[in-house]
Amino acid sequence: MALLRVTPNTQQHHEQPLPTLKPKAVPSKTFEHSPIAGSFDVAVIGLSGRYPKANTLNEFWQLLSAGVDAISEIPAERWDWRDGFGYSRWGGFIEGVDEFDPLFFQISPRDAERMDPQERLFLQIAYACIEDAGYTPLGLSEQRKVGVFVGVMNSLYAARASHWSIANRVSYALDFQGPSLAVDTACSSSLTAIHLALNSLATGESDVALAGGVNLILDSSHFQLLSDMTMISHSPYCRAFGANADGFVDGEGVGAVLLKPLAQAIADDDRIYGVIKASAVNAGGKSNGFTVPNPTAQAQLIANAISRAKIHPRAISYLEAHGTGTALGDPIEISALTKAFQQSAAGSAVETGYCALGSVKSNIGHSESAAGMAGLTKVLLQLQHQQLVPSLHSAQLNPAINFEQTPFFRAATRTSVAKTRVES
Repeated sequence: MALLRVTPNTQQHHEQPLPTLKPKAVPSKTFEHSPIAGSFDVAVIGLSGRYPKANTLNEFWQLLSAGVDAISEIPAERWDWRDGFGYSRWGGFIEGVDEFDPLFFQISPRDAERMDPQERLFLQIAYACIEDAGYTPLGLSEQRKVGVFVGVMNSLYAARASHWSIANRVSYALDFQGPSLAVDTACSSSLTAIHLALNSLATGESDVALAGGVNLILDSSHFQLLSDMTMISHSPYCRAFGANADGFVDGEGVGAVLLKPLAQAIADDDRIYGVIKASAVNAGGKSNGFTVPNPTAQAQLIANAISRAKIHPRAISYLEAHGTGTALGDPIEISALTKAFQQSAAGSAVETGYCALGSVKSNIGHSESAAGMAGLTKVLLQLQHQQLVPSLHSAQLNPAINFEQTPFFRAATRTSVAKTRVES
């Protein structure tokens, strides 16, 4: 795909320099830094994103709450799937990925055309996230200690595309001087980026952190690689935890959260979407194959996060799963989750069927390095609207999963959940 032109996008911003408003006064800190990530609560004070058939989060919520499938045929402006590309013609695509207002960010149109569209898109979403929190870039931190952490794993736009530039562009354009990292841990990239952001807040490297992920499908070789690895479905349905699951449908996405220690967010009178109580990261080590998940390592990871959060698994009423819709991966994930919940119950009687389970991939496909961010956004929107949304294409459950012996049940219909705690 040759996105060499830049279509001006002035729907969100006027063509003017970045504002030079006086920074919002930041009260003196009322919290103590902890050396252990996840050992103190972190507030989500800003949220933004774009997903297939949803250019705003309001549109994304309407899509989720109505149970809409956003998968479509590959748009003609990307490539013609009829030209011998037989592996798949389906995906979740964002509209207008060539639209960008370079002058707003004080970037020349010539330089903007050379930028990876993922870099342009994440810069716009980062600024929108800050606006959503009620700040300008200058108002976030007196010391400019704003960290930027972005998950990204695909670079198929010309030879100049570089992962590091996506994070560094935000830090440069908005004059942030905290850590600025691009993170590539494959499908966990955006959640790993958020974990690193929590670390940065806990150690005091950052006063505020912007974290998220981006994934665009800009070339047919993207689909070819996934097909060669036998990961991609030939159908237009991502059957997360459903029968006949044959692989994931690939998708696009970009999203970001603005994070601040909870005590400071309360002191600053910030709007709070939700609170992250803990995070954990590990690797699967040796398993039955390089791309095969390790259920023991997964279970330990989840148990570690629950332990750090200091909650009982019975208090978790919803879980946004990885749920890619693969015959092998989905049963392994449920097995790991069940083991982790049992381990975390620590002697308590293990209950079944109390925790709703869903996967946003059933709506928009697997957005790879932005997948975790899409899932977190779904959780936060459910909290905001006090409603669970349906998970699609799993009316017939995967026969390899015995849900009756697990704490989980599929979120199948829209459900009001007033004051329900939702964990991701």
